[in-house]
Amino acid sequence: QVQLVESGGGLVQPGGSLRLSCTSSGISIGDYVMLWYRQAPNSGKRRELVGLAPASGSANLADSVKARFTISRDNAKNTMYLQMNNLKSEDTAVYYCNLRQDARVEYWGKGTLVTVSS
Repeated sequence: QVQLVESGGGLVQPGGSLRLSCTSSGISIGDYVMLWYRQAPNSGKRRELVGLAPASGSANLADSVKARFTISRDNAKNTMYLQMNNLKSEDTAVYYCNLRQDARVEYWGKGTLVTVSS
């Protein structure tokens, strides 16, 4: 059974930093693209793509975060990371990781809440 578990969320002041982790069990992430999404709580907004880390090659991030966030992955640890710096109130959201096994099969974590507030 494949399971993705996000961790590292919490409350942080504007300008602060957090590092989120997404650890996979039941599947090795090495061959697959991994993605981070976020969804602002209670806003009715759709889930937003934050960025992706391909199996090989460079990560890509949304324009709204690319100057502040970094995605990395440690395949040996079956873990993907999202380093978030200079956090803003608009970054407040539940952050989800996603693994795309193929065109029809994908897996989601349950999310971790990031709250940016003074």
